[in-house]
Amino acid sequence: MTAWVSGSGLTPFGRLPGRDALGWQTTAALGALDDAGLRPRDVDAVYAGYATTAGHLMPADLLAAHLGIRPAVATGLSSGGATGLAMVAAAVRLVESGEAGTVLVAAGEDRASGQSGETSTRTLAQVGHRDYEVPTGCTVPGYYGLLASAHLHRHGLGRADLAPLAVQMRTHAARHPGAHHRAPLTAADVLASRPVAEPLHLLDCCPVSDGGTAFVVTDRPRDPRAVRVLGVGEAHRHQHLCEADPEAFGAGDAARRALRRSDRTLADIDVAGIYDSFTITLALLLEEIGFCAPGRSGADAACGRFDLDGALPLNTHGGLLSYGHCGVAGGMAHLAEVVTQLRGEAGERAVARPPRTGFVHADGGVMSAHVSVVLEGPR
Repeated sequence: MTAWVSGSGLTPFGRLPGRDALGWQTTAALGALDDAGLRPRDVDAVYAGYATTAGHLMPADLLAAHLGIRPAVATGLSSGGATGLAMVAAAVRLVESGEAGTVLVAAGEDRASGQSGETSTRTLAQVGHRDYEVPTGCTVPGYYGLLASAHLHRHGLGRADLAPLAVQMRTHAARHPGAHHRAPLTAADVLASRPVAEPLHLLDCCPVSDGGTAFVVTDRPRDPRAVRVLGVGEAHRHQHLCEADPEAFGAGDAARRALRRSDRTLADIDVAGIYDSFTITLALLLEEIGFCAPGRSGADAACGRFDLDGALPLNTHGGLLSYGHCGVAGGMAHLAEVVTQLRGEAGERAVARPPRTGFVHADGGVMSAHVSVVLEGPR
């Protein structure tokens, strides 16, 4: 049985007070259901992502009750930034097994307005090893700063070689009215921004946002706009940075599994959405998956390879670095954008050559959890 993304709901991201986590999840979920032409009572199963501002132990049951859904399956998931695509992968498996025909996948959080930056930083830092990393006071930017230092040293690069990735994301975000940051950005701006965790500076890091994203995954296309899920793949090779293999974090494994199940190769990909919590995150993922040669992702961005008319249009909504990051829903926004591109509904940010095949990848923790999804647009 084939799985389809029949509905997509994406809210604006930014510092947008007024909704709590459940409110953002509800807004996105109703948007996805409306996009699919469905009502809450049509849903068989619900997957919901965790929210650091809510702390509820049963987010899927809570969302289902709030929407008036009585699902056969209701499951909350937590795989860091990979949670969104992990939920989509679980929904695909549920549909393919015949256990459900309509699955709602939703996430949302008031991460920018619902808690202090100090609280958010302290909470997220707990992905580190409780004995060997957390006691040092290291933060998530600090962990990725270590990865950036190693990567730049390994390839004989400097900070300026990562800056084009941030510039590219801002260029794309400028065309999306829902993006957290849309103001023009130059490489000089990235280099001049304040240090956060050397060699990463402020504009190498994603903003903290409020917002939500949701999908409806079905066992048949609900209308001609439905996007087919060709394959999913996962890899979970380590939890903590001190246990990681810097030559193989797991992104390549997840991508190969998804591509193999899809009977596709990287050369078949027309548009991509790759997790980009930091410029170094995007660089490491692009290079391990194989979209870029080792050490060349920044140069590829600088030469226009990821532009709308480039060889690989990438994160055309602006990615986490500029569209914003509200937790689980942030990684899901990449999928929402690829679905929009495959449907031919991206308007002024439509890629130059109508795409047929899309690829999305998410990373959770410190390059710890990896999920890839390959999709095919409507015929």
